[in-house]
Amino acid sequence: MLKVSIIGAGSEFTQNIVVDILTIKGLDEGIIALVDLDAERLDIAHQLVEKIIEKIGKKWSVIGSTDRKKVIADSDFVINQIEVAGLHTVKLEYEIPLKYGVKQCIGDTLGPGGLFKTLRTLPAWLAIVKDIEELAPNATILNYTNPMSAVTLATTKVTTIPVVGLCHSIQNTSNDLARYLGIPYDELKWRAGGINHMSWFVELTHNGKDMYPVLREKMKDADLLAQDPVKFDAMQYLGAFVSESSGHFSEYIPYYRKRQDLIDKHCSTGYNGGTGFYANSWPTWRKENDEEIRRKLTGEDEIKLESSDEYAAVIIEGMVKNEPKVIYGNVLNQGLIENLKPDGVVEVACLVDRNGVHPTRFGRLPEHLAALCRTNQAFFELAVDAALNKDKEMAMHALMVDPLTAAVCSLGEIKAMFDELYEAERSYIEI
Repeated sequence: MLKVSIIGAGSEFTQNIVVDILTIKGLDEGIIALVDLDAERLDIAHQLVEKIIEKIGKKWSVIGSTDRKKVIADSDFVINQIEVAGLHTVKLEYEIPLKYGVKQCIGDTLGPGGLFKTLRTLPAWLAIVKDIEELAPNATILNYTNPMSAVTLATTKVTTIPVVGLCHSIQNTSNDLARYLGIPYDELKWRAGGINHMSWFVELTHNGKDMYPVLREKMKDADLLAQDPVKFDAMQYLGAFVSESSGHFSEYIPYYRKRQDLIDKHCSTGYNGGTGFYANSWPTWRKENDEEIRRKLTGEDEIKLESSDEYAAVIIEGMVKNEPKVIYGNVLNQGLIENLKPDGVVEVACLVDRNGVHPTRFGRLPEHLAALCRTNQAFFELAVDAALNKDKEMAMHALMVDPLTAAVCSLGEIKAMFDELYEAERSYIEI
């Protein structure tokens, strides 16, 4: 019987993923195993999944525990969506760098926030991987936890269990591009590759016509430009549209957040680059997510059975039913993109069938785009190796090569910032 374990079941992703899995035609029975260290959030997630099963009417069951060893055995798929000590650290990882002039919008992938999230996430996650090896050695790991590239890279370094990192930035961005261009989504063709949150749409066509001249013309509309300000601006100079939000992307390169006048010019609020957006919003989002689940449990809010654009169920359906699928996944490069680190993680189109996830060869990125990706790959490599080797100096070097931090601070200032963050969070990290 098919078994899917979800680690970090209190996450907002759980409802969408479970609905997606349970609405797969022909998968009429199975087990959903939920794990979360927070007993209260685990309980409401468990109740929610029970209601989804009841509403769909299939012979699935749900089990749950705060002790993963009690429920993950013999899983076919393990979905990782953990958050480690986020409530206690999100403000620290924003406010301390702010003192040094580093103004983050999201801070969960690169920069000071991304580094320390890596350092506090990996020890917990790698302990989970060890248990997966022991209890579910035939599983496939589907990772949703950020920093996506770092978590996926670390997993490949410690286990041979198949792992693919899953994001929604390719789906969201391709939908955005169709909307910006005013053409049906199913008619838009593209070719994209790079790294997570920095995949480049190097080709964009409609009925054989290059859409980039059209997009450049349309972005002259101030209202359209305001919908994705950083990414449109970067496209003018770099020649390709990039995945993820403008706010995320503004942190991954050195051009947009190193001075307040640049932030004022190119960034606006929320996911379009608002300074402190994630740190100031995340605790509220978490509370609101729990409240929304409780309203669904009481019947005050409806549980909708609409399919999402997440890839987890697509992979499960493709492998279990042997129906060929295409997803964009984060996997070891190994020559897939020739001018990126061969032992780094890249985001490329992947084929899925009963034998698993098969990445496809991309070729070469335009060199200037590859160079921007390689800098970020170096950050991930240093951060991951620092966590694996418990090497504090290597972690500091990761921050020193971070594009935004280096654009704002001197080496001495970066060391001072790192030391202050380390002292503030030393109880949550293991280096």
